Amino acid sequence: MSVPFPFTAVVGQDDLRLALLLNAVSPQVGGVLVRGEKGTAKSTAVRALATLLPAVDVVPGCRFSCDPAAPDAQCPDGPHEPGPGVERPARMVELPVGASEDRLVGALDIERALAEGVKAFEPGLLAAAHRGILYVDEVNLLHDHLVDLLLDAAAMGASYVEREGVSVRHAARFLLVGTMNPEEGELRPQLLDRFGLTVEVAASREPDQRVEVVRRRLAHDDDPAGFAARWADEETALRARIVAARDLLPSVRLGDGALRQIAATCAAFEVDGMRADIVMARTATALAAWAGRTDVLAEDVRQAALLALPHRRRRNPFDAPGLDEDTLDEALERSGEGSNENENEGKGEGEDDPDPDPDGPSGGGGQPSPDDGPQGGDTAAQPEAGANGQAENGQAENGQAPAAGSGEQQAVGASEPFRTKVLSVPGVGEGAAGRRSRARTEHGRTTGARRPQGALTRLHLAATVQAAAPHQRARGRTGSGLLLRRDDLRQAVREGRESNLVLFVVDASGSMAARQRMSAVKGAVLSLLLDAYQRRDKVGLVTFRGSTAEVALPPTSSVDAAAARLRSLPTGGRTPLAAGLLKAHDLLRIERLRDPARRPLVVVVTDGRATGGPEPVALAGRAARLFAAEGIASVVVDCESGPVRLGLAGQLARDSGGSAVTLDELRADRIAGLVRDVQGIRRAA
Repeated sequence: MSVPFPFTAVVGQDDLRLALLLNAVSPQVGGVLVRGEKGTAKSTAVRALATLLPAVDVVPGCRFSCDPAAPDAQCPDGPHEPGPGVERPARMVELPVGASEDRLVGALDIERALAEGVKAFEPGLLAAAHRGILYVDEVNLLHDHLVDLLLDAAAMGASYVEREGVSVRHAARFLLVGTMNPEEGELRPQLLDRFGLTVEVAASREPDQRVEVVRRRLAHDDDPAGFAARWADEETALRARIVAARDLLPSVRLGDGALRQIAATCAAFEVDGMRADIVMARTATALAAWAGRTDVLAEDVRQAALLALPHRRRRNPFDAPGLDEDTLDEALERSGEGSNENENEGKGEGEDDPDPDPDGPSGGGGQPSPDDGPQGGDTAAQPEAGANGQAENGQAENGQAPAAGSGEQQAVGASEPFRTKVLSVPGVGEGAAGRRSRARTEHGRTTGARRPQGALTRLHLAATVQAAAPHQRARGRTGSGLLLRRDDLRQAVREGRESNLVLFVVDASGSMAARQRMSAVKGAVLSLLLDAYQRRDKVGLVTFRGSTAEVALPPTSSVDAAAARLRSLPTGGRTPLAAGLLKAHDLLRIERLRDPARRPLVVVVTDGRATGGPEPVALAGRAARLFAAEGIASVVVDCESGPVRLGLAGQLARDSGGSAVTLDELRADRIAGLVRDVQGIRRAA
């Protein structure tokens, strides 16, 4: 067994270590989501935490880790009588991103049930994680059906398995810890809210600290046991402090003044629901216990806000997480002024201080601000609002005012996003689970049956009986029962939805640079990006202007990265439409090698007015026909406006085998069925 890296040997990362330790002190805090770039000790710190957790008492022989002092009355291995138990270390169970539903919740052994007539249930990872840690690396890549199961278990503290006539319920209370790289996409809001705390981590830019990180990592890799032995005293002391804080926790007093500060802070940041208030209260209490105090102070509330609120103030996936610390301090100050005399009647310290405690920032061990600020999210949104106010309603209403050259100099924000009509890829795919196009998946409606390929997961009962029925006489059946063999078993084939690669090919040439038009174009693409986020798609962005085309964003699951590139999109110059289409075609060819099951949908945003070089329109048509020849689904968003229209975007759509839609028709209430079957179009032609 490998020796984990000691928790106390982790260099820096004060926020991360504090958040994990607070959950070790009070599991009711609700877990931790760790966001950050790769190579920042996220997984190392989480795995190291498991060795610090106190051991747990369990009922001997119980596969579901029942507490012998209060065993679960509905435990599948029960009933258990209260009594002495056996001690075992707390577990850290890892949930792989590609795990099946049966692996997570457990499964009925269908083959034993059919062959032996017994209902044998095999517990899953939720049962193994009960009273321990459930760790999900790259949690933002977790499939939707697993997220739904996690949400149910986290909300109810139990897992329910209902299938093939078997009903099993067992306790599943665990500390949920997830790590993710935001570049690979954001997390579903429902699951995001289930994490009590969140921290942002980044590699240090201090050379001395980076040197120490490398030195310790190399020393551990060369001699894991020896390295762990050198840190044994620090680990023992930290473990003892966790136990002491747990013992002190029930004695910590959360006064009315602290509660008012918590409520005022959550109200100031307009967080949804009441979970944030509850998590802040539990976090502030754990902070006091960790500091060895029995009273919650203003510094505890401030630190709790920095850990519990950043991921709850987001209004859409393009908002950057984080808190404005000035706003936080103002909220604490206002609430403190109104409650000081009520809260601290029996205390002499900090009674009339209108300022948050100056120790506040160091309450978590002198950690840096976890945000690149709401200013990172707010400034991103402000230009859009400003552009809406000026571009659509001001001097550019006639479509003439800023010249093509000036469009490059001035920031043009996106118009207000809207709900778009569903664009889908024709046919039935087999790509990653999502919410866009039809696909054969593990979930959805049953459409047929096949022989199982590997372990049987979803039995198609009728098909199994039909396969076995003709052979009953040959097998010597004498009674009324049905004799089954393994070859008779049939797997249910289900049809659900898959995610796709949505590749945006955006015209940024001079003909698109009029402020009103570019604002509308950016608003439309931003709307489609929001739709891609909701449908779990990967996205890519190709832009063309001047004399060349470029990949502004390689295919990624991070739609907020695409939105950021869109906001800073420069405009002006000629329209190398053919170059943009060829660049997109080449990008799809490379992506097909990496991910052959994911089907693409190309969205070309242009007015179709190709310029530059000999016969630019004909060249663009030939490039578009490559998509039709390979059956790649495409939609052309026609941005042409004005009284004189050439219809070049429509011709481009016909060449590519797709369909054309205007910016106005892109709205969900304006048109249905945008993407037509490519094969049907070719037959009609």
